Amino acid sequence: MALLYVICKDKKEAEKISAHLLKKRMIACLNMFPVRSMYWWNQKIVTSSEYAVLAKTNNKNYKKATDEIKKIHSYDIPCILRIEAKANKEYEDWINREAR
Repeated sequence: MALLYVICKDKKEAEKISAHLLKKRMIACLNMFPVRSMYWWNQKIVTSSEYAVLAKTNNKNYKKATDEIKKIHSYDIPCILRIEAKANKEYEDWINREAR
């Protein structure tokens, strides 16, 4: 099982990317939440309000989902992290049925 951690510019973009991945059955479900970020950009430290998406998928869909995110994400360099995860059998079975 894989978790995709994606940072988006705002709630609208997080919802757009999430709905797109769900409709294409690349992920089974997700959580989204507001975050406060600090990072280097163009030689300066930037602080911003963003939205994080934590999407659950299976290992076979990771690359496809990442490619889709890159196509529609507004950032030049989007944050897309893969986090390996292990869940209870019933939940992983559900993830595999829903993320095709």
